[in-house]
Amino acid sequence: MPLEPVDAVTLTTLIDNQSDLLLADQGPVRRTGMRHAAAVPRLPAGVLDTGESYDVPLAEHGFSMLVTIVRNGREHRLLFDAGMTPDGLVGNMRRLGVDPASVETVVLSHGHADHVTGLDGLIRAVGVADTPLVVHPGVWTGRRMNVPGAKPLRLAAPSRRALAGAGFEIVERAQPSLLFGGSVLITGEIDRVTPFERGMPAYHEALTDGAWAPDPLVRDDQALVLNVRGHGLVVLTGCGHAGIVNIVRHARRLTGEPRVAAVVGGFHLSGPAFEPIIEPTVGALAGLDPAVVVPAHCTGWRAAHALAARLPEAFVPNAVGSRLELRAA
Repeated sequence: MPLEPVDAVTLTTLIDNQSDLLLADQGPVRRTGMRHAAAVPRLPAGVLDTGESYDVPLAEHGFSMLVTIVRNGREHRLLFDAGMTPDGLVGNMRRLGVDPASVETVVLSHGHADHVTGLDGLIRAVGVADTPLVVHPGVWTGRRMNVPGAKPLRLAAPSRRALAGAGFEIVERAQPSLLFGGSVLITGEIDRVTPFERGMPAYHEALTDGAWAPDPLVRDDQALVLNVRGHGLVVLTGCGHAGIVNIVRHARRLTGEPRVAAVVGGFHLSGPAFEPIIEPTVGALAGLDPAVVVPAHCTGWRAAHALAARLPEAFVPNAVGSRLELRAA
């Protein structure tokens, strides 16, 4: 697909599993640290001798990224996922100085609640009349975790009726689509080609034709891809249920661009079901030669350590408020 290069991109982490005010700037990633916390209005705190506390970005189990692009002198802002709690997203937007009304388009990586629920607060904060909401048609699928020996745990899905009723212009595409004059690629459904990225365990189930059945592939999983002039592809994932190697290879095939400037987001390598594929995943990702790797959300500490060991020059830890900034070379 003819993905138009952008002149600049900033990825601002609004929601992630980690908040760390002590992280230093690293490569193209800038941090929101103690200096920022000291410069913004503070919160009343009666238990402190100063009577106030820092109003710092909060972490939660979820993911949301503000994508800001510049092309031909024009800036556009897109929200990729929305986090786990109703007010976590808008709360961190306020703390980071992001105007919720500046978001032009929303993209959901998939339908799990830790990527969707913050839209509730966004709707209440600013309204979303006629704002495009780009999703895979499978995003509405009901799901549950049916672990043997435990009571099934229902996973809430986004409500099409509620989101349309709030004013979103819902755009469903299983195929790749281009936004903002062909400069942002949404992959749609991703080809599964690697032998080791097999998706979720069998106990992850979907409600299909009125019955529960294993749902390993999470077919609504999609990624966002940019081409930064002179650098190559920036690949942004939510959970990476399609497999981070599958996703990056898919982006390269779609665009014809072999260079990988950055791979950012959740790689879903956390926990005993996924730890056996950390080694082949890290090896294959290293073979794609990304300049920057920023694992987040569901990647897990074992996978993060493996990536740091294998790709020490590319690896950058993430935290709420981090900003990856790339400009045309």
